[in-house]
Amino acid sequence: MKKYQFYICGMHCKACVVLTESELMDHPKIEIAKSDLGNNSVEIQGNFGGMSDAEIATELSSLLEKHGYKVVLEMPKKEVKWGEFLYALPIALAFVGIFLLLQKAGIVNLVNTSEVGYGTAFMVGIIASLSTCMALVGGLVLSMSATFAKEGDTFRPQMLFHIGRIISFFLLGGVIAVLGQTFKLGITGTFVLGMIVGIVMLILGVNLLDIFGFTKKIQPSMPKFISNKVMSLTEVNHTVTPALVGFLTFFLPCGFTQAMQIYTLSTGSFLKGSLTMGAFALGTLPILALVSFSSLSIKDSAKAGVFFKSAGLVVIMFAIFNIINSLVAAGYIAPVFNF
Repeated sequence: MKKYQFYICGMHCKACVVLTESELMDHPKIEIAKSDLGNNSVEIQGNFGGMSDAEIATELSSLLEKHGYKVVLEMPKKEVKWGEFLYALPIALAFVGIFLLLQKAGIVNLVNTSEVGYGTAFMVGIIASLSTCMALVGGLVLSMSATFAKEGDTFRPQMLFHIGRIISFFLLGGVIAVLGQTFKLGITGTFVLGMIVGIVMLILGVNLLDIFGFTKKIQPSMPKFISNKVMSLTEVNHTVTPALVGFLTFFLPCGFTQAMQIYTLSTGSFLKGSLTMGAFALGTLPILALVSFSSLSIKDSAKAGVFFKSAGLVVIMFAIFNIINSLVAAGYIAPVFNF
């Protein structure tokens, strides 16, 4: 048994930590795998015989490349491609422009209000499915599909997974909304939760821009042992396993999911909480379904940098709206937006 340290290209959030560790622990020669988002490294302990470090890195890369990661021997140099912002900024502004038109039509509800409408929750779900959800839940679906594909069953498990996921977000969204009502958050509590949602989304947006490394460390997430338990279920080939794994994705470390969960706490209504989280889950469905049925990975695209920067800018704008709305609702500042 020997210890090795390698570096992983492509990590951008805590979901990547859970996913890479889970995939590496499936390797028969590895006993321990611990990824570190701070320096994009992974420390493993295992028995690789007489293989060189370069050979081991190549072998491990073959496990992770389907998720868009690559294992290398040296820490990759941080390179910010500023030219991608020339394309990302107009795309982000166009998206926000469409959003404001929908706001004007009353379809979504975010600007100049303390409430997040169902249309807004749906659109946030779309953004989530193209970023952190893509990394973790998409990888989860692929891992589960591979397990069932060994027995020739590819369609049913994935359908059960998505059904279980939507049901869990609907039911558990209502549960946490009732919990929020039980604790009687009040104006101050609602203001604090609104600020937390805005700050979490701001951190997520900055992380998607891939400019600063320190924000990755402060991104909130569920306890690691919960995420690891969910990931381990993908190896259990049982009729109800896909639905159970889909149900438990409610607890995975997707920052957008947690931001919506925090907001749902302030609704105080089982129905409203259920519909909010349900709308969010439906927003993630198209892309995640596409991933599960076609093995699509945005991260493999040549335009991945522009894509993630566009998403990051949109999320930052949403975060700013949310923070300002919370301040307005609490009476600290006068209304800023009038759409």
